Amino acid sequence: MAKHGKKRSLSTFLILLLVLLAVSAVTWMAAGNTYTDAETGALLTVSGASLSDILMAPIAGWHNAGDVIAFVFALGAFLSLLNATGALETGIHVLVKKLHGKELLLIWVLMFLFSIGGTTYGMGEESVGFYILLAATMMAAGFDPMVGAATVLLGAGSGTLGSTINPFATGAAVDAATGVGVNVNMGVLYAQGIILWLGVYVLSALFVTHYAKQVKEGKGSILTADQIALCREAYGGADEIDDNVRLTGRQKVSLILFALAFLVMILGFIPWGSLSQGIYDGLGWSAFLTGNQLGDWWFDDAATWFLLMGLIIGLVGIDDRSRFMPCIVTGFADMISVNLVIALARATTVIMAETGLGSWLVETSITALSSSGLPAGVFGFLDYLLHIGLSFLVPSSSGLAGLSSPIVSPIVAGMGWSVETSIMINVAANGFVNLFTPTCGFIMGGLALARVPWETWVKWSAKLLAMIAVFAAAILTLAMILL
Repeated sequence: MAKHGKKRSLSTFLILLLVLLAVSAVTWMAAGNTYTDAETGALLTVSGASLSDILMAPIAGWHNAGDVIAFVFALGAFLSLLNATGALETGIHVLVKKLHGKELLLIWVLMFLFSIGGTTYGMGEESVGFYILLAATMMAAGFDPMVGAATVLLGAGSGTLGSTINPFATGAAVDAATGVGVNVNMGVLYAQGIILWLGVYVLSALFVTHYAKQVKEGKGSILTADQIALCREAYGGADEIDDNVRLTGRQKVSLILFALAFLVMILGFIPWGSLSQGIYDGLGWSAFLTGNQLGDWWFDDAATWFLLMGLIIGLVGIDDRSRFMPCIVTGFADMISVNLVIALARATTVIMAETGLGSWLVETSITALSSSGLPAGVFGFLDYLLHIGLSFLVPSSSGLAGLSSPIVSPIVAGMGWSVETSIMINVAANGFVNLFTPTCGFIMGGLALARVPWETWVKWSAKLLAMIAVFAAAILTLAMILL
């Protein structure tokens, strides 16, 4: 049974604003220190964030995250048009009825599917639309919204932590390392990624299903009764099962198109060219849609695709054509708060980049660690802890890889240690932090959609996060010693 009573909590926007102010204060303390620009090799100086920098950061964050924000708006329109067909709500009811008594299996399957998206292309912003869908589905199955949010976040997050072919994490780190003349054994890198991916997936799935079983048995939800009531209102009754409901032919086609939309998006983000080392280029025909072939997509391409598929679903499933524009406008409106969160989260990244704080922190900390003369295992463990700290300030996987890998990889290679493990330390530490950091826009936006407070998420997941941190540290430290 859910806990009763109102519980005060900080709003997502206030949390992000406090983070922005804290990072700005750090720039004042670090001002005057020098660092080397990774691209030009020039010696630059950290500057303190000015009042104008701080005030303009949220607007700059909106520009900086413009492609992601466009994608989220398009996703909102797509989901609104789908919801207007009634296919999604009806499909949830039918699915839960068919899985009666086997609902826990659904968690394992869905988390694994999300984890595949994480390990292959770093599924993050692309997962935002699933939060409210899965939260409603899990409530209909007798669980609570936390189970739905966790299924998405931990599923995709476990794959991202153990990224294999993810071009935005592993790919970016490898490119940065090879760019400074360091050779990387991709087979060793993939093996480590798979071990981390599957290990964290199993830990997460066990944790989520244990909690889900407790909720199902009426032993309590971490969410209050008021919070669950707010969720039920936000989901529009999609969590209430109608025993007599059936999918119509139009609704079945709409759901097929819904699945096709996400399948094509996944195919669009997986880097097929780099996987085949440029040998295979058989997807050139797919460039007719956005100008970029599958495998070369970015968020603008995905936004175009979802708007198109939303219109097609609307044509198939909505009888009254006059509802089209209102549905699109409603979908955009539903995502305004999410996009404001993404923009404000990105504001911190903007401050870090404009002042040079991020580059200085990475260079200074890595140089200090590498010059300490530590054994391989101790270096690996401390490097992992260091990158966890750096990931709070640089949540972008590609951003951290671009800052860290050119510095760490030559040092590790020079010591005769495993460069592949140093790269995976970068990837895994960043993936771990992006399971809960408030500077990660898609986490804050997704939780906001599911109506799960961020601080409640952190409290609920704390034990699991500790287990994941220890597991990853043990695997990576052992790898640094043995390889």
